[in-house]
Amino acid sequence: MTRETAVQNRTDATATDSHLPNLVTIVGRGVPSNYELTVDGDLEMLADDPVAEGTVMAGGVAEGAIDVGVQRFRFSGRMANVRLVDWNGDEAPDSPSVPTVHVEYGAPNR
Repeated sequence: MTRETAVQNRTDATATDSHLPNLVTIVGRGVPSNYELTVDGDLEMLADDPVAEGTVMAGGVAEGAIDVGVQRFRFSGRMANVRLVDWNGDEAPDSPSVPTVHVEYGAPNR
C-alpha cells in the first residue's frame, strides 16, 4: 500500500465515522429470529449485499432475519426502536432465544 493510498483510506474512514458515527451489532443465538431496527437518521448495513443477507433497508429502517452470526449497521442520529421476535413469535425480553443487540455511539470505523 502506498502512502497516498493509506492517507486516502484514513480520510474515507474519517468521512464514514462523521457521517455514520454509531454502530449497532446484532448477534444470533442459533435460533431463527426476526428483527427490525429504526433510527432517526441514516442507516447502512455493513455487508456487500444486504439483500443476500435477507435484510430489507428503507430510509432509517432495517428488517431482517438472523439465526447465527453477526450483522452490523452504521447509523447517524439516535436509535429509535429495536424489535426482536423468535421463530415462535415471542418478543424480547420474553424469549431467551432472540438475538442480542449492542449499540455503540461514536464507534470507531474498524
